[in-house]
Amino acid sequence: MHVPDGFINAPVSVAAGVAAGAAVALSLRGARRELDERTAPLAGLVAAFIFAVQMLNFPVAAGTSGHLLGGALAAILVGPYTGVLCVSVVLLMQGILFADGGLTALGVNITVMGVVTVVVAYAIFRGLLGILPPTRRSVTVAAFAGALLSVPAAATAFTAIYAIGGTTDVALGKVFTAMVGVHVLIGIGEAAITAATVGAVIAVRPDLVHGARGLTAPLKLRVDGELVDAPAAAAAPAAARSTRKVWATGLVTALVLAGFVSYYASASPDGLEKVAADKGIDAKVEDHAAADSPLADYGVKNVDDARLSGGLAGVIGVGVTVVAGTGIFWAVRRRRTGELTATSVSAG
Repeated sequence: MHVPDGFINAPVSVAAGVAAGAAVALSLRGARRELDERTAPLAGLVAAFIFAVQMLNFPVAAGTSGHLLGGALAAILVGPYTGVLCVSVVLLMQGILFADGGLTALGVNITVMGVVTVVVAYAIFRGLLGILPPTRRSVTVAAFAGALLSVPAAATAFTAIYAIGGTTDVALGKVFTAMVGVHVLIGIGEAAITAATVGAVIAVRPDLVHGARGLTAPLKLRVDGELVDAPAAAAAPAAARSTRKVWATGLVTALVLAGFVSYYASASPDGLEKVAADKGIDAKVEDHAAADSPLADYGVKNVDDARLSGGLAGVIGVGVTVVAGTGIFWAVRRRRTGELTATSVSAG
């Protein structure tokens, strides 16, 4: 659902940019309460994982594909404020390096794909957890529902922005029906990916899932070939458990998805591209300012082999995103008292 330049007029694009900037500024403050030394690198990993999975377009209808938006996944794994930042980092990397999503439309994209998806998904997620039993299965079910509904909500938000600042004269009802209709189908894929990922993490490290705080993962021991709960004294406190294995596993997974699996993604236009072409929304689309980027269109310039070109671009994208994201999240993380004192003394 990356909106290119030319779909939305300049005044509304500027207004969306201001709104997105305010949301990012608020999220930078809020993320301090969600991030610490353990979770900041994991948030960078979540951003890189979303980048990788967004390269995996899946078919949803004849001649139409969809891809993960990622707002629900990020919000549930690392918190809603950090979730907005995760998606914003991904969109920034995609726009600057890969010419995906217009630069003048960056505010629109952050608002639609970042803010709206996170707010809707996390509100539904928390609402369902309030009435479901406090179990891991409930977290997965709530994640599925939140992700499912966040995608048509984003499509509705785009339609509202188009209604105010669209550059083409297309009947609003037709745009709304087409956008929501196809994105309901994409939402099913979003929900499946989100629930599967959250379920996989929560099965091994529920302490690392922001939305699963309060749940415990009993340590298992193998006795006579069977797994049994270990005595409470044998389980290490969650804060003392290393995150290196989870981080390494997640990074390898993202690299494999972006560097290899992405080659087999659907080549059909995504939901917005299909609706835009069918309804004429793209009549005034503009060339991307970064169209000459060495990585434009997710390929490495001057590398003729399509598989190698796309794979290298994916690996580079994951690497840049994890570095940029981790750097940002490390800078805004909540600092320990001792660290703050040392910093204050040094500054004095």
